[in-house]
Amino acid sequence: MATIPQTPISDPAAWRADTLIENDGSVHLSDACLDELSSVAAELAANPLPVEALRIDDVDMPQCAAAMATVREALVRGIGFAIIDRLPLDTYDEPTAIKLYWLLISHITQPVAQKWDGTMVYDVTDTGLDDEPGNGVRSSKTNNGQYYHTDNAFNLPPDFVSLMCIQPAMTGGTSGLISMQTVFNMLQSEHPNVVPRLYDRFYFDRQHEHAPDDERLAFNPICEPADHGVHIRFSRRLIGFGYELADGGMDDETEAAIKAFGEILDRPGLGKSFAFERGQIQIVNNRRLGHRREAYEDWPEPERKRRLIRIWGRDAGRPFYLG
Repeated sequence: MATIPQTPISDPAAWRADTLIENDGSVHLSDACLDELSSVAAELAANPLPVEALRIDDVDMPQCAAAMATVREALVRGIGFAIIDRLPLDTYDEPTAIKLYWLLISHITQPVAQKWDGTMVYDVTDTGLDDEPGNGVRSSKTNNGQYYHTDNAFNLPPDFVSLMCIQPAMTGGTSGLISMQTVFNMLQSEHPNVVPRLYDRFYFDRQHEHAPDDERLAFNPICEPADHGVHIRFSRRLIGFGYELADGGMDDETEAAIKAFGEILDRPGLGKSFAFERGQIQIVNNRRLGHRREAYEDWPEPERKRRLIRIWGRDAGRPFYLG
């Protein structure tokens, strides 16, 4: 049996929306950083490489490295998120901007594959499809609203999730962050009877992100021991899909645990909301925080469709999707 924290988690990542200062997590790129990025862009234009081949040792960017070291400190030992404001996307063509974004994230952590096929730079945009049990469509490829969740809860979760806004939606699409450390504290206080079940395993729909002959369902705990607080892997949607596909349904103990977790996630006042702006980069500690997106409507012009570029990062292991 895993060791379950018996006292409330009290580090900076255990926040509520009303305990954050207005600009907590905001990181402005200095003029020195922007000048450095301009020089790096020129060097990349003179020495073309695919984005995935770029390494931080390839270019000299000490100002940006120092800024990203501060971001990493906030992610690992601080509030668990940062919003970098911003990359000047109108200055660069899109491939160059994505390369600069990749290098910034590489100063924080190792980028890793986000799909079984090895995709490392992932478009978050509406494809017109709906996510249903077993069909493999990720909610990131729809314009539907999302529950608070952690990415890749069904396989190997990344340590960090970053998103750069290429184009915001016409309406909606507001982003939300929530401290899973605070949620865990509230579960311990209000529903201590369900907490041990959260350390046991649950079915998750793997969304076809596995070898062709592998199992279509994962079986993982929601709560896992960590050096600080607790690590969470949670997706109410994919757990629900998992139990539908398992054909067994949830027993009373499982249903009570998911219901309690979800009810606290839905409470007003816990999560921080913000509207993504073009060029901003959001980075989240995916093991300690959850995130979501409200439903949105796109602009009628195809070139104005809401589009974010996502990069996942892990500190340990290989860059393969399964580590």
